Amino acid sequence: MTTDTETVSKSDEPRPAVTKQLGPTDGRSSEGGVLHVFSHGMLVVWALMVGVPLLWVLWSSFKTSNGILTDPWGLPTTFHFENWANAWNKANMGQYFLNTIIVVGGSVIGTMVLGSMAAYVLARFTFPGNRLIYYAFVAGMSFPVFMLVIPLFFVLRDFPGSSLLATYQGLILVYIAYSLPFTIFFMTAFFRTLPTSVAEAAMIDGASHTRTFFQVMVPMAKPGLISIGIFNFLGQWNQYLLPMVLNQQEDKYVLTQGLAMIALQQGYENDWGALMAGMMIAMLPVLIVYFIFQRQVQSGLTAGALK
Repeated sequence: MTTDTETVSKSDEPRPAVTKQLGPTDGRSSEGGVLHVFSHGMLVVWALMVGVPLLWVLWSSFKTSNGILTDPWGLPTTFHFENWANAWNKANMGQYFLNTIIVVGGSVIGTMVLGSMAAYVLARFTFPGNRLIYYAFVAGMSFPVFMLVIPLFFVLRDFPGSSLLATYQGLILVYIAYSLPFTIFFMTAFFRTLPTSVAEAAMIDGASHTRTFFQVMVPMAKPGLISIGIFNFLGQWNQYLLPMVLNQQEDKYVLTQGLAMIALQQGYENDWGALMAGMMIAMLPVLIVYFIFQRQVQSGLTAGALK
């Protein structure tokens, strides 16, 4: 039989402190939080590096040359839209823009048609030399363009029939050849992820290989085609070295050549507002195309992983 004194003495005894052990999940959550903050910080830095120069060019295109030089970071007090008119008319940006549309439009269409057809054959058909042809296209991505400009110059100059130097068709053919390796590499992997049962059903119903490709497989590969089409458009729109070497006729200049010539002339004319407006004219189509198709680009890049 216990007494009240013994009960009180037991209740007054100090209890051991309970220590919480950190499990493996707690460590992972803390590491994940640090990585989350670091990745978001890098994204913010990258956004500032890209966005600030773009905004600076935009508001500088509405300022006078004196305003750009005296107060480069200040916002325009008066919008000088004549800078855009001078860039489009006096600096011939309108002609350069039209030349670029012709060259890039023809080359992107040719690249997508030829690249998707070649990729479909390499992905779906087994024949001797299949892997050799595929790796030959993949190896084409490893050649820097600097090694090819001199041979391309002589090939276009000595083309049978007539020289293709400083012509639309010459630049279009060069752009297609330059973009085909990556297009075939990307689309071959994408066509392999598509189900074969749909194509087999179309063949059983009597569809030819051509009809199966254009009416069945191409619609299914639309996300991948849009993604690689955007990449080809951006790469060909911003191409500078190839047209600089292969296109020396001024009335056939593309936008990158026109901008370089305008920048060279600014040392004598001091029309920096027109130069900034010309840069915006060159950048706007790229920004518009990306903003319109950004969801398709993202879905095309992740489609192969999800399947």
